[in-house]
Amino acid sequence: MLADKGYDADERVIERLQTQGKTAVIPPKRNRNHPREYDRDLYKARHLIENFFAKLKQYRAIATRYDKRAANFLGAIYLAASVIWLN
Repeated sequence: MLADKGYDADERVIERLQTQGKTAVIPPKRNRNHPREYDRDLYKARHLIENFFAKLKQYRAIATRYDKRAANFLGAIYLAASVIWLN
């Protein structure tokens, strides 16, 4: 699970994920007594994905979901993603 520092809670988040057999990629907060390790490269990839969604939301038709049918909405996402990729 990729998340930001706001989800750095041992009992509520991290321990529950570990009991489910999932890996938590959450950077520790600065005031944490015992900082734990996390995959920095995977966390950097999360930042890239988050930036892509921010760019995608700049398109008004996607942010407000003008297309009510799923196929039309997916087509609008493909079109906007290809424009972002080409720029």
